[in-house]
Amino acid sequence: MSLKLVYVTAPGVAEAEQIAEAVVTEKLAACANIFAGVTSIFHWEGKLCRENEAVLILKTAEERVEKLTVRIKELHPYDCPCIVVFPIESGNPAFLKWVAESTRE
Repeated sequence: MSLKLVYVTAPGVAEAEQIAEAVVTEKLAACANIFAGVTSIFHWEGKLCRENEAVLILKTAEERVEKLTVRIKELHPYDCPCIVVFPIESGNPAFLKWVAESTRE
């Protein structure tokens, strides 16, 4: 069982919630955590930008990552959304089993 955390930024809580509800309903992710009020500083199209964003953290099975990424890109308002995948190396076995079971097709 190989599980992943998927880190996504969104322009606000409403957009993060829309993405989260869709991917959890579609069993592409087991659950989502949304953190509001994050300040992001980055270069985009030659300019230094500072934006308030929301962070979305999703838990999923490795075999769902590709479809999850495609779906996030379909739902996301950004041209180039931040979607970064991290391995879950260990954790509460019961929770990890639940993530795996919740993302089965």
